[in-house]
Amino acid sequence: MGVIVLVMAGRPRSFDSDAVLRTVMLEFWKNGYDGVSIAELCAATGLTAPSLYAAFGDKDALFAKAVALYSEHLDESLDADLSAASVHDAMAKLLTTSAEHFTTPGAPPGCLIMGEPRLAERRRLTRERIAARLQQAVADGELSSVSEAAEISAFIDTVLAGMASLARDGAGREELLGAARRSSGAVSADAKRQK
Repeated sequence: MGVIVLVMAGRPRSFDSDAVLRTVMLEFWKNGYDGVSIAELCAATGLTAPSLYAAFGDKDALFAKAVALYSEHLDESLDADLSAASVHDAMAKLLTTSAEHFTTPGAPPGCLIMGEPRLAERRRLTRERIAARLQQAVADGELSSVSEAAEISAFIDTVLAGMASLARDGAGREELLGAARRSSGAVSADAKRQK
């Protein structure tokens, strides 16, 4: 986005729209859509409501832009994790990367997407991508059946939701990485039984 110059009554105001959007994203991540008001977003960004609306639209539009910013890195990371050669490595990378993301220093704990009720469709799309990787493992002979892939997919989704929740409740990185390792071991055991 870059720098936005708003010409309103008085002198023109300019601000770094990328920095403002990042601040807004962090507020939504910490508090959720319903937990933050426009007044609070204005206080966090230092902008007036008219400036915020003029630059980004209403709260829904601002939220959509914040989620898109948040999702950019996650989508790249998910693609990299799921592209691992074996299903075990793919799920282990996914769980480890998620544990690290949920406990990133300087960022709110947990996950904006996992914790926001309005983002059920986004979570569904992520589940579909994970399920597709597991179905590929069936086709490759790493897993025995589509039903096994579906069970592992549900297990991974449950672990991800649990880790995000634990992080929000104060769990540290090492605790989540331990959970990721144990969960990866369960996927590995399933995959080994098929060989």
